[in-house]
Amino acid sequence: MAAEIFCSRWTPLVLRELLAGTTRFNDLRRGVPKMSPALLSKRLKDLEKAGIVSVARQNGAVDYRLTEAGEDLREVVMGLGFWGTRWVESQLSLRNLDPSLLMWDMRRHLVIEPLPRRKCTIQFQYPELSPPKQNFWLVVDGGVVDLCAFDPGFEIDLLVRSPLRTMTAIWMGVAKLRQEIEAGNLEIDGDPSIAGAMQTWLGLSPFAKEKSRVG
Repeated sequence: MAAEIFCSRWTPLVLRELLAGTTRFNDLRRGVPKMSPALLSKRLKDLEKAGIVSVARQNGAVDYRLTEAGEDLREVVMGLGFWGTRWVESQLSLRNLDPSLLMWDMRRHLVIEPLPRRKCTIQFQYPELSPPKQNFWLVVDGGVVDLCAFDPGFEIDLLVRSPLRTMTAIWMGVAKLRQEIEAGNLEIDGDPSIAGAMQTWLGLSPFAKEKSRVG
């Protein structure tokens, strides 16, 4: 019965989003963009029925939160991620790239302490992609990090320009930021203090420290 609950298609990814602190339906969709809204709604209802998710409704807004049983799955979900890092070949992962997923993951793990205390806007540009997917903006304001797929209209404090593969490899810990800059694969233009602290505020994927056992 436990396998029937956890192993349903997309369920581990929905749980990953909930464990990362996502509570709203539209934000859950951004974390699992290839999942249809209808199926996401069904999975959330299934998880609620199983006692893994609780639903709170107030003033027309709906929050989805993990119950104690849901939180107890954290080690299982994280273990799956660590297993993938160890045993799924990294170059294979780097051939299956999605800029929106990368940026969404970077947004929720951004370390805001090294950034200025004022509103800060960082633009990421992936020039090899089609125009609708080339640009993303991380806006940090008042301790909140927002991700925009369209120009928010704020002054850009830092522009980061690189191929999507390069930025993904850095985030996964497969490549080093400084080495990619020195090799000319990544360009940074803007506030020197923000640029100099990029590795600190960017951080790494939670699974980046896990060593691959493939190859």
